[in-house]
Amino acid sequence: MSYDAQSAMKGTGIGQGIALGPVARMSPPPAAPKDESSTLSREQEAARVEAAIQAVAADLTARGQSAGGQAQEVLEAQAMMAQDPSVTEAVDAELAAGKTAEYAVHTAFAEVAEQLAALGGYLGERAADLHDVSARVVAALRGEPAPGVPDPGHPFVLVAQDLAPADTALLDLNHVLALVTIEGGPTSHTAILARSKGITAVVGVEAAAGLADGDEVIVDAAHSTVLLAPSQQQKDEAAARVEARKAAQAAPITEGALADGTPVPLLANLGSPDNAAEAVQLGAEGVGLFRTEFLFLSSETAPSVAEQRESYTTLLQAFPGKKVVVRALDAGADKPLPFLNDAEEENPALGLRGLRALLANEEILRDQLSALAEAQEATEADLWVMAPMVSTVEEAEIFSRFARQHGLKTAGVMVEVPSSALLAEQILQISDFASIGTNDLTQYTMAADRLLGSVSGLQDPWHPAVLRLVREVGAAGAATGKPVGVCGEAAADPLLAVVLVGLGVSTLSMAPAALADVRAELLRHTKEQAEAIAAAALTAPDAAGAREAARTAAASHSPE
Repeated sequence: MSYDAQSAMKGTGIGQGIALGPVARMSPPPAAPKDESSTLSREQEAARVEAAIQAVAADLTARGQSAGGQAQEVLEAQAMMAQDPSVTEAVDAELAAGKTAEYAVHTAFAEVAEQLAALGGYLGERAADLHDVSARVVAALRGEPAPGVPDPGHPFVLVAQDLAPADTALLDLNHVLALVTIEGGPTSHTAILARSKGITAVVGVEAAAGLADGDEVIVDAAHSTVLLAPSQQQKDEAAARVEARKAAQAAPITEGALADGTPVPLLANLGSPDNAAEAVQLGAEGVGLFRTEFLFLSSETAPSVAEQRESYTTLLQAFPGKKVVVRALDAGADKPLPFLNDAEEENPALGLRGLRALLANEEILRDQLSALAEAQEATEADLWVMAPMVSTVEEAEIFSRFARQHGLKTAGVMVEVPSSALLAEQILQISDFASIGTNDLTQYTMAADRLLGSVSGLQDPWHPAVLRLVREVGAAGAATGKPVGVCGEAAADPLLAVVLVGLGVSTLSMAPAALADVRAELLRHTKEQAEAIAAAALTAPDAAGAREAARTAAASHSPE
């Protein structure tokens, strides 16, 4: 579909979806409370705050349980933030000064959010979530409905500055045709949850600030475009693409492969065993990334070997005879755990995190490997285990040794920093496989916080600098005969998935909702064509150019 450059608004598309409909804008947050003295006692105001916070935490938890999957993890973390001691202390200080509960919550939450934003990284991202919690608590104190998604009484395209996880997680897909955000990048919580739910979305569309309720738009995620007031021809083309996509998603599920039969196993990224059945139903050939953090993030102490073994066994039983790649605990200073490392660091993204934190707390790592080994013995899945945030050959060697000491047969590494990509051949001589985490690899390559809107333009795995590092790892895999996968968000972008295969990647892992689109796109290209598309992308000077070069190269041999 062709677009007039003057009427097309550009952003970052999530997936391959396309939708047509009227705009409904997200309602603004409640007005900021006035700075005025309370007529109640400090104890009475404190009781009001406590009741409101408990109500909001309960609502977020219930929303998470209803949504399940990644959304549940995000919302449960948000519920914990509402009750965080640092926030409580800040609220108490305002109440001690005689302020109202509403003003105390608004001011204290804003102060803590500002501190988190200054830290950047994972904690910086939590600032936006804390603002959302604050708005919900203030609304509860006022007896008003929580800020949320509008209900115009008909299907609509939701336009928002950004969307809180609590809202994204429970979008009614019978009414929300597509999502457009003014802020945010491809690895924001909004984008990740939209991809996991299969929502047609374009994020980071600055020009969407000018859209009004009722405006008719086409949201074309495949072309990262929002089109205002489309012509009848463009509407007809959009409707035809919607039907074609429905037909492709309803087609019989086959194993991932290119047009010439080259196998490309398509695996699922999972955050808990609860999502395994859905992944199998959507055609996942195994698991390429199982995040184990859900067992640790809500605990004051590390879970026991028995507790971990039970969860891992449940997961592995869902994939008999299939590959399941489990990532060791990926936490540390940017996701502080009291039993791992809660020391403050000026730049936690570059601090004691991932494998570094585990090696500094060896017992936690050994307990996790023991639990995985026991689960492996009790099931028929093909268990692979990998270390997060590996940056040196020595770290890869230590992890492989530990894994083998605990009876684990297949041990690999995550490639998330440029050093491990550049050392990939030496690392793969020690490790059994490599899995590229494109979210962090992009962040560290471009020196741009992946969750910071002001540098969202650099948070794009299509950037040729990132693709060249992927090529290094792919070449190392070919030289050593070791498999190389991608488990970052990039694998869920169908055309980028083709590029990754052309760069030497052998398996792709993604949110289960993306499997059908990626499977269909791979079947359109041979291995030789995928390599040519990748080569075209590498010649571009920037991410937008790489995406366009790949699209042009792909169209040159399209069977349609």
